[in-house]
Amino acid sequence: MMMSNYGGQRLLVVDCCYCQTQIQLPSVSPIYIVGTSVRCGRCYASTRVASPGFPRSPHSAVPYYALINPPPHACFPHTSPGPPPNVHGRKKAVICGISYRNSRDELNCCINDAKCMRYLLITKFKFPEDSILMLTEEETHPHKIPYKNNIRRALCWLVQGCQSGDSLLFYFSGHGSRQRNYDGDEVDGYDETLCPLDFETQGMIVDDEINAAIVRPIPHGVKLHAIIDSCHSGTILDLPCLCRMDRGGKYVWEDHRPPSGVWKGTSGGQVISISGCDDHQTSAETSITSTGAMTFSFIQAIERGQAATYGSLLISMSNTIRSMGSGGGGGGTSLAGMLLTGGSVGGGRLRQKPQLTGCELFDVYTKPFAL
Repeated sequence: MMMSNYGGQRLLVVDCCYCQTQIQLPSVSPIYIVGTSVRCGRCYASTRVASPGFPRSPHSAVPYYALINPPPHACFPHTSPGPPPNVHGRKKAVICGISYRNSRDELNCCINDAKCMRYLLITKFKFPEDSILMLTEEETHPHKIPYKNNIRRALCWLVQGCQSGDSLLFYFSGHGSRQRNYDGDEVDGYDETLCPLDFETQGMIVDDEINAAIVRPIPHGVKLHAIIDSCHSGTILDLPCLCRMDRGGKYVWEDHRPPSGVWKGTSGGQVISISGCDDHQTSAETSITSTGAMTFSFIQAIERGQAATYGSLLISMSNTIRSMGSGGGGGGTSLAGMLLTGGSVGGGRLRQKPQLTGCELFDVYTKPFAL
């Protein structure tokens, strides 16, 4: 039984029988769900809901009520408390590009996307080279191949030990998907997912897990950006606020706090996600450059000086993608030498629109964009 939406919450949960992650159960009397099975969003193991006093097995667990106390600075009116950020903070990034080579799911551009983003971070945003962790099929170290467990470890590394003043970035170029949500924490009824290299055998990485890994741990003074170039990626970080912008640049914030009331914000820090398309859309590779349309439009906005604010960045990216879809071309950037010719999608209108989500409301036309 939930006691409030964003105060103290008493949620019915069960511990995953494999990894001990708390799994939220429906807000009903436990007697109605005894004997059912639930799947963990972190490790995908199934746990059978057991009744107290009955024999238990390694694959079952007894439900209980957990008190959840999220921080008071929820999505809508607030300014985060605490000391000012340290101006000498560190910069760290995880960059993941997956081409799914020699499979029916093969993509042409994603490794090149990853290389371009690394170059951009180093040259434009002064990320130290040794602070960028690359995960692609071209890497030789076994822990840098973009398998599911390696991506999980990389996300843990990204936020580990972060302190006020730090700037973190997670970039992903590859396949994304969606699946039916059964725990009531999605407005549209679907979880968004990222597909690691071994997703056909190990499963996808669900937005709930990404949120738990790199959103909720972020403390005050730490800034994290996610740049996601994949299908169905609009709310891939499960952030509470989504910015809807029309072609004229007018925007409104939508409340995407889960109907279940579970907390999906940070521990006081700032997290902003820029994704390639809405949750119901697909994201394209282009015939203009061997990059994803979203990655190219993001790089181009920065190279052309059209990313002073989040609003100007979104407008520039949207205009570039529309230009690509109508055959107008993207124009040259100083990264043109890295953007090889080729690609898999050409002609026709690109049915995608960049999306911005955040853990709090802000004016997109006055908030400066900076990594």
